[in-house]
Amino acid sequence: MRKAAIKVENQLAGWLTQDEWGYHFVYNKDYVTMPDARPVSLTLPLREAPYTSKVLFPFFDGLIPEGWLLDIAEKNWKLNPRDRMGLLLACCKDCIGAVSVEEVKEEDTQ
Repeated sequence: MRKAAIKVENQLAGWLTQDEWGYHFVYNKDYVTMPDARPVSLTLPLREAPYTSKVLFPFFDGLIPEGWLLDIAEKNWKLNPRDRMGLLLACCKDCIGAVSVEEVKEEDTQ
């Protein structure tokens, strides 16, 4: 299983995980109850129940670079272009906009 902390303007908004059943996104309970909380995307409105999908959610997939920038990332970091979660974790820590993605290692959760 791979896990990422999803932040909105450096505030922990939730977690994105990938396992053998697909992708799961769940908002941080503290974030949902904040009066000024914003959803990470209009397609992922604020709620306590997790979102589940067999493929990477389109919003997160859209954060992954395309074209020549993707080619550079794939070659330099030896990334598989079909590994969307791997590309997201490698390329989207400091992406344009309010949302950032930070990989959570297993030792970080223990």
